[in-house]
Amino acid sequence: MEPVRVTAEVVLPSESLSESFVRARGPGGQHVNTTESAVQLRFIPALCPDLSGAARHRLKRLAGHRWTAAGEVVIVAEEFRSQERNRAEARARLVELVRRALAPPPPPRRPTKPSRAARQRRVTAKKQRGQIKAARRAPGRDD
Repeated sequence: MEPVRVTAEVVLPSESLSESFVRARGPGGQHVNTTESAVQLRFIPALCPDLSGAARHRLKRLAGHRWTAAGEVVIVAEEFRSQERNRAEARARLVELVRRALAPPPPPRRPTKPSRAARQRRVTAKKQRGQIKAARRAPGRDD
């Protein structure tokens, strides 16, 4: 199996990847019970030197139920009837998952309060608007 390029700097080595083929579920015609078109792609992040510890941690969180107790990421692709298309789909999903894990999380949002001047401007604008509306009323009405 050949290595998988995720980005220009990150390549998943072939030692960290393994594929197995199983029978797909669902409809598929006469050959559904005889062909092994579904693909199980297994990736072992510990064998990939290009992934940092933080990226591995994010990958584990993003993988969710696809992360096994043995520390592998298992991706199952069985959408297509063709084994080759399922292989390509599984690899594409793995690349997308690793790319998302490589992206650093955004900084946490710090809650802020409006300044005193901003609060004053808001109140002044509300008073002005109220005066404009009061000037529209008929004279002598105090609603």
